[in-house]
Amino acid sequence: MNEQTRWIALDGAVNVRDLGGLTTTDGRTTRHGRVLRSDNLQDLTHTDIRLLRDDFQLKNVIDLRSHAEVDLEGPGPLTQIPDVTVHHLSLFAEGGLYTDVTADTPDVDIDRVLPWQARDEKGDGHDYSINHYLGYLRDRADSILGALRVMARTDGAALVHCAAGKDRTGVVCALALDVAGVRREEIVADYVQTGDRLEAVLARLRSSDTYRTDLDSRPPDSHRPHAHTMEKFLSTVEERHGGTLTWLDQHGWTDNDTAALRSRLLD
Repeated sequence: MNEQTRWIALDGAVNVRDLGGLTTTDGRTTRHGRVLRSDNLQDLTHTDIRLLRDDFQLKNVIDLRSHAEVDLEGPGPLTQIPDVTVHHLSLFAEGGLYTDVTADTPDVDIDRVLPWQARDEKGDGHDYSINHYLGYLRDRADSILGALRVMARTDGAALVHCAAGKDRTGVVCALALDVAGVRREEIVADYVQTGDRLEAVLARLRSSDTYRTDLDSRPPDSHRPHAHTMEKFLSTVEERHGGTLTWLDQHGWTDNDTAALRSRLLD
């Protein structure tokens, strides 16, 4: 697989790549142009949008940011494109049915709604990330299933993103690839690949008041994705839940969903 073919060059986002070209345990390959992953889409240019629509037939955007992030940063230019549907599927427990009522109030408490807040600085960074990832499964199974179903049932491409395109996006993409039967080492390698663009990702986020203070409070390398983190996360899902498919089944996923996702992603 030529890794260079998976990166997508845009002016307004820096961590954009195609989930095509990955191999499965039974020797199949994921299709190009079906699922894309990205960092924040706020700065997309008209040229970027035209490329995504014309070259990838982009139809659906899966926005994993919290409601507070969307309020602070804005919904993004793709919400203005009539033939693109934006699905806002936060991975944090928020207002209404869930618990974080601050996400629904005008005075947003950023310390409670951004993905890397309230961390234990004395703990192991890998363990913090793993526990945080497991929290997505605990708190927002509905959003994870919703994201995978958008990937499975769209015509044209689906693009999944958060802020950096690393943690929330990394987990959802890893689960989708696991359902498709992609080899574990390739799932992990895709997760780690964000590190190739980390400096540019952090520079983009530091340009925003929403993220700058927290990012500047930590050394840049503390944000780097490590293979151990994704390996341990997937292993823990197996140990605690019997694997990705069993966990999904426990939350309403069906055999038809699995068939649709695999049909969509695999040659």
